[in-house]
Amino acid sequence: MIVVNTDAIPGHRIVEVKGIVQGNTVRAKHAGRDIAAGLKNLVGGELKGYTELLTESRQEAVNRMLNHAQQLGANAIVSVRFTTSSITSGASELYAYGTAVTVVPEGP
Repeated sequence: MIVVNTDAIPGHRIVEVKGIVQGNTVRAKHAGRDIAAGLKNLVGGELKGYTELLTESRQEAVNRMLNHAQQLGANAIVSVRFTTSSITSGASELYAYGTAVTVVPEGP
């Protein structure tokens, strides 16, 4: 599956648009991560626990989007975007979406 954040794929031609596909996940903060983050705020630097949480969330949302595209029979997703939102205090949603398409290679 080709996944891009552009509306075209170099060397390929879109022959069919399958529709919008999406994937999301809602994750809550972990008390241990909150404590470590609070301490890190005193000295500065990366909040590695939250970086890991965001990376895991993004991968889960992308996997769900890919599954959705496969169910539609697509072989690519174009115009991929990510968004986040706060659901409740301590919980956030990461949402991935794009347009599922069928592409064929251009040229001979």
